[in-house]
Amino acid sequence: MTGFQALGSALDDALGRDPSVLLLGEDIADPGGGVFMVTNGLSTKYGTDRVRATPISEQAIMGAAIGAAVAGMRPVAEIMLMDFLAVCMDQLSNHAAKLRYMSGGQTGVPLTVRCAAGAGMQFGAQHSEMLEAWLTHIPGLKVVVPSNPADAKGLLTAAIFDPDPCVVVEQSLLYFGPPQPVPVGHHVVPLGQAAIRRPGSDITLISYGRQVHDAMAAAEVLAEESVDAEVIDLRSLVPLDEATVLESVGRTRRAVVIHEAVRRNGFGAEVASIIHENLFDELAAPVQRVGGANTPIPFAKELEDAFVPGVDDILAAARRCLRRAPDPVA
Repeated sequence: MTGFQALGSALDDALGRDPSVLLLGEDIADPGGGVFMVTNGLSTKYGTDRVRATPISEQAIMGAAIGAAVAGMRPVAEIMLMDFLAVCMDQLSNHAAKLRYMSGGQTGVPLTVRCAAGAGMQFGAQHSEMLEAWLTHIPGLKVVVPSNPADAKGLLTAAIFDPDPCVVVEQSLLYFGPPQPVPVGHHVVPLGQAAIRRPGSDITLISYGRQVHDAMAAAEVLAEESVDAEVIDLRSLVPLDEATVLESVGRTRRAVVIHEAVRRNGFGAEVASIIHENLFDELAAPVQRVGGANTPIPFAKELEDAFVPGVDDILAAARRCLRRAPDPVA
């Protein structure tokens, strides 16, 4: 399946499995199934009571979804683009994220929010951002960023059936990537479990979303230079699989954290801090961070490409790590 087909498969399975699941979002009903075709065919199959096309109002979508969750449903709210979370952030951060805590655990909010994100499609500065660091800073929210169709299906399924509000960040370029194997039927990727995409012993490359593929490509180049790089796909940012990260970096003694979002105050800073706090005396070099440029995302293709960190940026950061201090001679 492609990315959009895998996400649609997860929604189809959830709708068929649990009558409390319903979808809300702009243009998600047939014909079409949304701008990225994720919900194509679902309103025809399950009816417009459960696959509801909404007005162009993120506040209305989020408010209705939170109310439905509090009332016992499992709503999946599509906020078409991640940038638009700014319009409904009060409801997400001050209501959905805090109701369980403020009710002493009596009121859960089993809400899932889906949003497209990321550069690479010339959507311009107001339609291309990766804002996952905003969300991970809010206690009470869970945040996942899949890197491939199988994980997109499994993480979305896990989010839908989780008792707390979860945000699934779907990078736009992954919707229409090459088809990849995806499990048929019910498929769950547990929240909080990273995946080691490539084992290695010399340096750890840590990423999530589509930058995992750049990390894998960088690892292949490093292999030609006799450097054995391990690649970790975090998949879940909250909860975060710290154990896998620390075990890996504890072995390799070097780490590079990569994400598309603006480098300043990005989620990579949190990962780097966790590594330094736990492994400072064992590191052969400071953790390096690779992220987007500190600028709004340009529309022009050449400038947009320059904004997004790539394989060369990862290689430069890895080489800085590798030349800082050699491994001790046995």
